[in-house]
Amino acid sequence: MIDIKTICKDKGLRMTEQRNTIADVLSSMITDGHPDVNEIFLKVNEKDKNISIATVYRTVNLFEEYGAIEKHYFKDGRVRYDTFEEQHHDHMIDVESGEVHEFTNDEFEKIKETIARELGYKLVDHRLELYGVKIKK
Repeated sequence: MIDIKTICKDKGLRMTEQRNTIADVLSSMITDGHPDVNEIFLKVNEKDKNISIATVYRTVNLFEEYGAIEKHYFKDGRVRYDTFEEQHHDHMIDVESGEVHEFTNDEFEKIKETIARELGYKLVDHRLELYGVKIKK
């Protein structure tokens, strides 16, 4: 499990009790998917009814600002969150269910480097999101 609390503390963010609760919930949720703020709020609310959705919004934005998490816009109208990971990965999004699958592909990694080089660039970053529907068998 990704420890958002440790990342934030190491970067100098003061961690209040509410921030700790939100960080714990978010860390556990990100392991299973890419939650949005409403999903995070519902889980946080199960642990502490005194944490408002506004506090969750502010805290998630703060965690992003401190580099503990990153925002994704997967064309479903929701802002979702993921952690920064040492191992780069891309995303396949099911447009019907909204389910997000993380994947890595060595062949694609080579192709993107080749494309950048052919265009005269050294690639420093990229983000790949594929959108699809399940094939009915």
